Amino acid sequence: MNWDRIQGKWKQIVGAVKARWGQLTDDDLNVIAGKRDQLIGRIQERYGIAKDEAQRQVELWLASLRDEDFAREADTEQKENANDSMFERKAS
Repeated sequence: MNWDRIQGKWKQIVGAVKARWGQLTDDDLNVIAGKRDQLIGRIQERYGIAKDEAQRQVELWLASLRDEDFAREADTEQKENANDSMFERKAS
């Protein structure tokens, strides 16, 4: 998996990022917005680790991702959006 795909699919992959680095906040994820250097920096800050270690973690995570991960995240997001839309219609 290359970083261009991560950046292009950030909204779909954010759940996998949260699962891997649970100490990252929603604000962190919004600031990161798919930028590799921002992700490394925020991991460094939240976990109190060296930049080299944060980079190593990101590389290992990136290597572990497969296309199915993107498909699963996109499917989950679509279901959540559909549920939100149904709730809004019922509330009207």
